[in-house]
Amino acid sequence: MPDDLRPSLSPDLSGFELLRWYWLKDELSAFARMLGIRSTGGKELLTRRIAAALDGQPFAEPGPRRGGGTAQLSGALTAATPIPRGQRCSQPVRAWFAEQLGGPFRFDGAMRAFFAETDGTQTLRDALAHYRATRGRGPQEIDAQFEYNRFTRGWHESHPGGSREELLRAWQAYRGRPADERGRA
Repeated sequence: MPDDLRPSLSPDLSGFELLRWYWLKDELSAFARMLGIRSTGGKELLTRRIAAALDGQPFAEPGPRRGGGTAQLSGALTAATPIPRGQRCSQPVRAWFAEQLGGPFRFDGAMRAFFAETDGTQTLRDALAHYRATRGRGPQEIDAQFEYNRFTRGWHESHPGGSREELLRAWQAYRGRPADERGRA
């Protein structure tokens, strides 16, 4: 098979070849089940697990997440409410932020990082101050696991008048090429 054609997911594939191509998480999960390995976790973890299995290499599963099993905020929240270690970006916290800000609220990268790094001494007042301090910074970097979002942002910057149909065609062409050839025009 030529090197520029996306292969099918099969046990004959090497880990290197798996990593060269874009796969949907659903494809990876189904393939992991077919291989008889764990099919859970984020796309990046799942891809690394499958690549190791294809290469016959052991895979060290990551340890448990910090703060797992801790109590989560719920009920009546105030600015003085301490944020427990391991607090998730939950619906009750989202609702509290929306109430404080007088409009819609979503957890962006800066806020997810804030909650991931809490040690139990921060309060919702601190979180609100962090939110306000991180506004107006312009577009934030999109994490690598959100490849479609990164592609979309870059495409719109290069094609400001482009249509959704053009974007989707460009995305299909992009993801149909090996990772080591995507930067080339």
